[in-house]
Amino acid sequence: MTAPVRTARGSEELIRAEEPVLAHNYHPLPVVVARAEGAWVEDVEGRRYLDMLAGYSALNFGHRHPALIEAAHRQLDRLTLTSRAFHNDRLAGFAERLSALTGTDMVLPMNTGAEAVESGIKVARKWAYDVKGVPADRATIVVAADNFHGRTTTIVSFSTDETARAGFGPFTPGFKIVPYNDLAALEAAVDGTTAAVLIEPIQGEAGVNIPDDGYLAGVRELTRRAGCLFVADEIQSGLGRTGHTLAVEHESVVPDVVLLGKALGGGIVPVSAVVGSREVLGVLHPGEHGSTFGGNPLAAVGTAVVELLETGEFQRRATELGAVLREGLDALVGRGVVGFRARGLWAGVDVDPALGTGREVSERLMREGVLVKDTHGSTIRLAPPLTVTAEELRGALGTLEKVLTS
Repeated sequence: MTAPVRTARGSEELIRAEEPVLAHNYHPLPVVVARAEGAWVEDVEGRRYLDMLAGYSALNFGHRHPALIEAAHRQLDRLTLTSRAFHNDRLAGFAERLSALTGTDMVLPMNTGAEAVESGIKVARKWAYDVKGVPADRATIVVAADNFHGRTTTIVSFSTDETARAGFGPFTPGFKIVPYNDLAALEAAVDGTTAAVLIEPIQGEAGVNIPDDGYLAGVRELTRRAGCLFVADEIQSGLGRTGHTLAVEHESVVPDVVLLGKALGGGIVPVSAVVGSREVLGVLHPGEHGSTFGGNPLAAVGTAVVELLETGEFQRRATELGAVLREGLDALVGRGVVGFRARGLWAGVDVDPALGTGREVSERLMREGVLVKDTHGSTIRLAPPLTVTAEELRGALGTLEKVLTS
């Protein structure tokens, strides 16, 4: 990084200044980032931190990846927005490359992850009425407990997290909640009204919960037999994070619909997408769904993201560095860590509650120059950029050991 950015106000003053003017919908760590590059960020005083969160996987390729920055600059000099009232010269290429990368037929471009989930819900319901023949307004979608798919009113309607739900009713009907990783419960919930089963292949916000081997394949087989859709929310788990382009590839599973976001925008612009078969996405007709910014020309950044993934380099890095991550966490079990779950370069780490909450551990790590975020209780998540080096990763694990054992 170049010379530190100095502001008229320091970190403490800036944090205090937010308090009266920003809605309190987040509880961020007390660090004020001013610059970033690769796996490192710098606060307004010039202190450097290793980013082991990567924007909840939005920064899979690190901060300001040169290829992505170049793509954004190049497009900013030409065209930024047409809306979908007109065509633009970047959209076809983006859709072609993304559908080829994911092995799907069609792409529905949106902006945020929550919009992708909402769009997936709408598409599944439309498919249920137009193709499956479910009576009007009777379609249901089966979801898993402890899910995190976003925070819109419809999505929190099927959340089991009371912090996300309380005070936001009345809730949207049409959802059935079953335990995650329980095929018997899922089968019991599916019936003739079921439009889709919507699950995360790995539950990120819940603490990087990884299902048993065979669960995803079982979901695929069950939905095929029942004549309903399998919708996989890969917004956090997809695009290289787990060592494959998509996490479902660990079981060679092909869902009917995949939801993508976060890393698809390269940490530069919000880009999300619903990708799937022509039979499913083809149910939409002009006027039935839309987004002014969805598929905007700056989605050229998304094309550059796809180009990075087409090389396979980042999937390999997640696999190889994931082994380093697991090795380091194995060494900490019994030494402040009571257990962990990891796949690729992504882990949920359960800290001994006697040593503090996940928030307290995150704050201690921050003071030592490593940024992570807690999930629930005494669990923290680790999801560094896929550009992190083995040396940086071992350094972060060493710092975790220090704060847990000192």
